[in-house]
This record gives sequence, C-alpha cells and structure tokens, in this order.
Amino acid sequence: MKHIVFLIAVAITLFGITATAQTADKGTVTEKIEVAGNCGMCKERIENAAYGKGVKHAEWDKTTGILTITYRADKTTREAITKRVAAAGHDIPDQPADKAAYENLPPCCSYKTNPDRH
Repeated sequence: MKHIVFLIAVAITLFGITATAQTADKGTVTEKIEVAGNCGMCKERIENAAYGKGVKHAEWDKTTGILTITYRADKTTREAITKRVAAAGHDIPDQPADKAAYENLPPCCSYKTNPDRH
C-alpha cells in the first residue's frame, strides 16, 4: 500500500513539473527585427520602447542593428512592439519612425544623417 501511495505521489509531482515547463514555453516567440540606430543612447531607447506587456526580453545590437525580442504571443504582437519602437523615433523596415520623435533625438542618434548606420 505504501508503494502505491509513493508511486502516485511521484507521478503527480512529475506531471506537475512537466505541465509547468510546458506552460512556461507555450506561446513564447523570439524574433529578430532590424532597427535603425547609432549609439548606446539608441540602444537604451530602443530596448525600453520594445518592452511592454508580454515582452520578456528585448536586446538591440548596436553593431548589427538587430533587435532580438522574446514575447508571449497571447499578450502582445510583433506589430505592437514595432509600433512602440517607431514611436520612439527608430525606423524598422515595415514601420517608419515617427517623424517628430526622430527630429527630437539627440544629434548622436540621428541615424538618417550618419552614413555609418542604417
């Protein structure tokens, strides 16, 4: 009898761990998006703009111009994230930057006038 109770307890524990692991990964999406920018200030602005409800990770690489985002597809969308980044003044291939936001960027962040960046 003790063995049966023990086996049932082990089975319940293993099922619970497996269900938790699947729930954590379910619906999580990682994407890479090209975002125009120049410097460390751009990096901070882009990453801050990308974060929002459902976004678990956002990291922009200054060298490649690639923003890597990980988000929960049941909480947000790629479009919602790119709209926030564009609203902060940074071009994305399918979402141009907000003109007023771009014009208010510091001079070092003016990627359109700096030929070294996107």
